[in-house]
Formats: sequence, C-alpha cells, structure tokens
Amino acid sequence: MDIGKKIENLPLGPGVYIMKDKHSQVLYIGKAASIKKRLKGHFSRPVAKNAVFLNKVTDLECILCQNPEQALILEAALIKERKPKYNIALRDSKSYPYVAVTREKFSRIGISRPKKKGEAVFYGPYPGAKTLKSALGLIRKIFPFRSCLRLPKEACLFYHLKLCPAPCEGKVSLAGYRQNISNITKILSGKRKELIKQLEEKMGRESTLKNFEAAAAIRDILGAINNLYQGKPKEHEIISLKEVLGLDRLPLYIEAIDISSLGSGDSTGSVVVFKDGVPDKDNYRRFLIKQTKAGDDYAGICEVVQRRYSRLLKENKPLPDLVVIDGGQGHVRTAARVFFRLGIKVAVIGLAKGNEEIWFPDKLKPLVIAKNHPGLQLIQRLRDEAHRFAHSYQLLRRRKRMGISK
Repeated sequence: MDIGKKIENLPLGPGVYIMKDKHSQVLYIGKAASIKKRLKGHFSRPVAKNAVFLNKVTDLECILCQNPEQALILEAALIKERKPKYNIALRDSKSYPYVAVTREKFSRIGISRPKKKGEAVFYGPYPGAKTLKSALGLIRKIFPFRSCLRLPKEACLFYHLKLCPAPCEGKVSLAGYRQNISNITKILSGKRKELIKQLEEKMGRESTLKNFEAAAAIRDILGAINNLYQGKPKEHEIISLKEVLGLDRLPLYIEAIDISSLGSGDSTGSVVVFKDGVPDKDNYRRFLIKQTKAGDDYAGICEVVQRRYSRLLKENKPLPDLVVIDGGQGHVRTAARVFFRLGIKVAVIGLAKGNEEIWFPDKLKPLVIAKNHPGLQLIQRLRDEAHRFAHSYQLLRRRKRMGISK
C-alpha cells in the first residue's frame, strides 16, 4: 500500500506516528491531536526543510491514544527508545514550555521557560503548555508532587485530592519524596523501560520479604504506568500481536479464513476482515467451494485463497497486513503455497483449536502464548468470527436444499 492510501485508512483520533524507510529504519516519530490530519498535511504540502526525509518514508505505523496528553508522554518514550534520525529538538527555548524540577529539598514541579541555569532541572521543550499541563496531571495521579511556590504551614487541597504527599506537614519522608521525583523524571526523559524494570524488581523484593501490602501498592503503580503508555484497548491488542508474532508492521488490516463442511453437503468458505481491531463487515466475503469434494479442508483453503487474493490483485486493492487461517501446520502451509504462486508477500499464520497454537508456514513447532495475551485474544475473535460466518452460509445452503425459506 502506498503512503497516500495508508494515510486514508488512518484514524482521526490522537496518537503517535512512526515514519520508516524501505529498510524499516525509523526516520521520525511525532504526535498529533489527529494522526490522519497531521500526516495528510505532512505529505500533501511538505515543508522544504522536511522534504528530503519525507521522500525517504515508505511505511507508517500509528498508535492511537486515549488523548493528546497520553500521546505526548508516549512520543517522548518512543523517541528515547528508537532514536529516530530526523527528530530534532525544538530550537527556540524561549517559545516553548519546559517542565521545571527545582533543586529544593522537596522539589517543586511546574511548567516554566528556562531563566537561570542551576535554579532547576528542565525537561523539554514541549510544543504546547495546555497539553503539557494535562500530561503532568496524569503523571501526578501516579506520583504525587508539590507544585506550590512556597511550602505552606499546613496541607492544602492537593493533599486531600491525593495529588501531593504534603511534605509541608511531614507526611512523607525525604527519601520517599525524592523517589517520587526520580520516577517522574524518568517519565519526562522517556525512560519508561528503566522505570518499569526498577519497580518490578522492587515489587519482587517486597513480595520475597512477604511485605504483600507494599508489593500490591507497587503492582497498582505499575498498572497505572502501563495504562499511561498503552494506546486504546484495540490498539494495545494490535501492538501486542505485532510484537509476539515478530511482524514487520502493525497488523491494522487482518483477514481470517475458515472452511465449513456439513456431512456430504457443500463446503463453504469465509473471509472476514478486521480493521483497527474491529470487524469491517462490509468487506466480509463468502465462497461456495466449487472444485473440491466436501470435507477436504486443504483443497478448500487453496480455492478460497486463490479466488480471494487473485481478485484483490486484479482490482488493485490493498492487501492485508496479516492473514489468519483456521487450522494448524498443514492448513497454514497450504495457504502459504498459494500466496507464493500468486507472488504475494504477506504474513500468514494458522490458529489451531485446543491449545490455541499459532503455526507459521516455515516453522516446525508452534508458538504457544498465554491465554490472556491481548494479541491472542484478537486473533481468536477473528478466527471465531470467520467460523461463524462460514457456518451461517453453510446452514443457509442446507435450508435452501431442503426448501426452507427461513
């Protein structure tokens, strides 16, 4: 799919976008209140200084977020982790806000523009104070901090809202408060993996010492941090599936194939389509297997794959990022051979019932992952929907043969 077509299929909501070259190297990571509108703007009217690197972009990945604040935090983490070649820091420090962490005994955190070196540690710059303020609000719910200019004599409203640990009244130790600040600066610096690893190790130590209350508190913090970085639920499933299968791109467009036979009657096949993790029922297709006898699933798969994807090629329509076959090793290898004959390079897997094993056409052993893995749950829904759709067509055919109208 070319970049223009890919942009047309993108969501309108807030999120992070990742631009890649033909070698799958990350060139640029950005965020937007509307991913689709931002990328349309990039590629329809490329700014001169960006034109060179935009011409190198051959692939896009997008992570849809709950809100712009989450996108801001996730963008910082991804830039830190992937080190894109063309991400250049904002140059005019006077025009953009920073997060300031003062060097006081109990550090104050706020939004500022650098004035004097040494008065605080500054993180940024960020392109908008409003979104940055809201993002700090999300972080503050996990790691409370002080925001007052001077320590008051008694705890203020923020303490009662659980947004400040009230160092003014000594309700938090200096070590405990500084640990909170350290955790916050890791988020601001994009060091999410370091922070998560540190907390997981601490939770493990508390559990070993049978400090179960402390371990549970850390577990809740870890859950909140994961929610901070995750995209929308469906997006989280898509990202998890990409990672567990080792795919080159996010499987935003997935198709699943199932063959259904009832006794000696006709065999039928189905193709169901999921886009952005949800069914796209307008593009479902069903097939009456013509060239094989009922019960021969391998031959049925051959016929459905041949008919479905040769037609997509002929009509110059987009191909899926992933194809899921209902079945095991033999089923997925059968489908892969047809794709090879058609000259189509597409990721294809089989999902076998029972242990829910994931089969690849070129591997001798299946991949078995946890039953509650979000990626597995996504392809299970695809498989089950393909089975339902094929079976409903099979029943419709049987009723017609028996002269039943409904």
